[in-house]
Amino acid sequence: ATTRISFEKPALISNSGRTNLSFNLRRSIPTRRLSVSCAAKQETVDKVSEIVKKQLSLANDQKVTAATKFAELGADSLDTVEIVMGLEEEFNIQMAEEKAQKITTVEQAAELIEELMQEKK
Repeated sequence: ATTRISFEKPALISNSGRTNLSFNLRRSIPTRRLSVSCAAKQETVDKVSEIVKKQLSLANDQKVTAATKFAELGADSLDTVEIVMGLEEEFNIQMAEEKAQKITTVEQAAELIEELMQEKK
């Protein structure tokens, strides 16, 4: 999955004493599908997924992954607050309100939890 960028020799265009540089960028984009990996540990993601399922009363077979958005699961702002409270209790942490309000996915929650747990050490 490499991206190659090549620069051609710049063309200098002089027009009444002004100089403009022009570059032609050519990118080679791979045809394979890119996969995004979560920075949080899988163990944390799994725990967050379970808490989200519990807070939203989802079925055990409901698939919740790192990329799952709370809104996709039918969560409103009150549900999100309850999810955050459940996560704080489970992981024994306190999330700043402005950071907690930005959480929209399981991955974001897991990454914030790990960040807060590192700060506690």
